[in-house]
Amino acid sequence: MFSFHSIQQYQNNLLNGTTTCVEAVEFFLHRIDACKQLNAFTEVFSQEALQKAAALDQRRLAGKPTGKLHGVIVGIKDVICYKGHKVTAASHILQGFTATYNATAVQKLLDEEAIILGACNCDEFAMGSSNENSYYGNTRNALNEDLVPGGSSGGSAVAVQAGLCMVSLGSDTGGSVRQPADFCGIVGLKPTYGSISRHGLIAYGSSFDQIGIFSKNIPDAALVLQVISGKDDFDSTVATASVPDYVNGIRETPTKLRIGYFEDALNHPGLDKEISASISGFISNLSSLGHQVAPVNFGLIDYIVPAYYVLTTAEASSNLSRYDGVRFGYRSSKEGLDLTDFYKKSRSEGFGREVKRRILLGTFVLSAGYFDAYYTQAQKVRKKLLDKTREIFNDFDVILLPTVPSTAFKIGEKMDDPIAMYLADIYTVYANLVGIPAISIPLFKHSNGMPFGLQAMTNQFSELYLLQLAHQLLAQ
Repeated sequence: MFSFHSIQQYQNNLLNGTTTCVEAVEFFLHRIDACKQLNAFTEVFSQEALQKAAALDQRRLAGKPTGKLHGVIVGIKDVICYKGHKVTAASHILQGFTATYNATAVQKLLDEEAIILGACNCDEFAMGSSNENSYYGNTRNALNEDLVPGGSSGGSAVAVQAGLCMVSLGSDTGGSVRQPADFCGIVGLKPTYGSISRHGLIAYGSSFDQIGIFSKNIPDAALVLQVISGKDDFDSTVATASVPDYVNGIRETPTKLRIGYFEDALNHPGLDKEISASISGFISNLSSLGHQVAPVNFGLIDYIVPAYYVLTTAEASSNLSRYDGVRFGYRSSKEGLDLTDFYKKSRSEGFGREVKRRILLGTFVLSAGYFDAYYTQAQKVRKKLLDKTREIFNDFDVILLPTVPSTAFKIGEKMDDPIAMYLADIYTVYANLVGIPAISIPLFKHSNGMPFGLQAMTNQFSELYLLQLAHQLLAQ
């Protein structure tokens, strides 16, 4: 009987002949079929995955060199392009659209012989914190199907949580990898902005978006990060520095780290009391691992969410203007419309409620009468946050925060209160505003039976600290 624990264990079993790639794909396809009610995938590439698995088995048995991700079965969020396959951003306006090229991250997975099993469900255009905004229906949390899995990468998170694939890719614009990882009790890594190419990632907020990784352990996340990071001629914002050896680096005991935590975050009135107490108690014991631990005077936490939503909706308004019903995707079938009315009808019918809300917000803050009052002020807040972050990392190596203010909530609970939904991002959007890496580490269990995590952040391109610390904490 096939079972999966880690990529290393799986690849060892492939080499010693106790399993095959075909057996692994068949196992996960059976799991997906048995868990259809979770609605984690918008499309599963069953026959293609089986054919790729058979080809990899033949290659390995012939004694040919194998790739770093040989036979690893991956799910990708339905905002990441995979040539010849549908990519819809879980939206009616892109229903049936087929990608004409591979995202760079996907190409790097394929180059190292990964098997892409399917496209994972998500909030429409990655806009949401609960995976309830998908055109294909909401995804359910495998631990309690009455609860949300988090968003926007909820399908990618549940695919790993429920054992429907080995690892998965999501995208993180304001917490869309870390928040669902927290709700689902798995690892969720958002790397530094620019560490992974955004080429082939459908844009939401271009100065915030970053592809992230879901896994059940740190070594698997480290391996995938090492493979998909690095320079790309198709993305001018991607870093050109060489990629560190994350795989071997996490095996080393982390150096004595200077760890800080935001007291105002732990004492925030919106934070669940049990989460606050658990994380506070855990942080107070970190010094026993040899780390220096001290509070950080931050003071800007209440400005984070407003600045984030002004800036991201502005960028979304611009990015989503390309979906006009003319060049690709959905178009209104109503006849006799002039061009302006045709645009309006196609976009009104094609976009869902939350996407339309954010387009309208973004258009408003960019309008002539309100640009300086909102967009300019939000950019000033972002600059203050960047300056403050540089100061903090002069004195600390790692910053700790809660990932989210509560455990997973009921499906439908916050759909009629968008402000409450937006405030659920209070602890995650900071890392996107300043472009630093962050990870949600699954360490705790609430008295309500649901998991919650600890969020760790480091300075730009210091993912190794994150991975080393997370590996050490999970091994305790």
